[in-house]
Amino acid sequence: MRQIVLDTETTGLEPEQGHRIIEIGALELVNRRATGRSFQRYLNPERDIDEGASQVHGLTREFLAGQPRFAEIAAELFAFVSGAELVIHNAPFDLGFLDAEFARLAENAAAPSLAEHCRVLDTLALARQLHPGQRNSLDALCKRYSVDNSARELHGALLDAKLLSEVYLGMTGGQGALVLGGERAPAGERSSSQPRALVVVPVPIVRATSEELAAHERALDAVARASGGACLFREQAVPS
Repeated sequence: MRQIVLDTETTGLEPEQGHRIIEIGALELVNRRATGRSFQRYLNPERDIDEGASQVHGLTREFLAGQPRFAEIAAELFAFVSGAELVIHNAPFDLGFLDAEFARLAENAAAPSLAEHCRVLDTLALARQLHPGQRNSLDALCKRYSVDNSARELHGALLDAKLLSEVYLGMTGGQGALVLGGERAPAGERSSSQPRALVVVPVPIVRATSEELAAHERALDAVARASGGACLFREQAVPS
């Protein structure tokens, strides 16, 4: 299974108010293992950045002035994510901005949603199911799943995508795949120390029919005759 762990940084909180994406970071997982492929771009938003947003990610309009516009990287981004499952923390936020950016490139406002081309897994919704009533920000989850986020002095899209990939693997079991033959999963993909929910799989009980029981007794009679009267199975049998 191919997954893309994705994060964005923006000029503000509302794409409906004209706020834009200023950084996109994404990395690829295949069968729950990082492939080394990633996508990261800073973008020129062609507008001011809210002071509150700038305090979060530290990006300025002066720095972004020389970066490409979204239209220049849209095709490359779409090719990177198309057909994959997107793993995003608070997915409605990032998807809202991405859809707004793609809509600007369309001739009308009826541009298709990115979710029509990709499956979406919202790790914030997943975390709320696993840890109801607790803080489930990315920093809180890093602490809960022993993911080192000491380099996260400011938010950065690619850094946050890398942290989220480790958190996601921890939340969903840690191990990248079923390991047979004595092999061990790489250290970065082992389960965290957090307790996991016990999954109980019901096992149906199928009773033997009278015909099957009679056939079994005949087989035991044959064993007893061949062994001079001894039949271990009958000696060990426990009445049901």
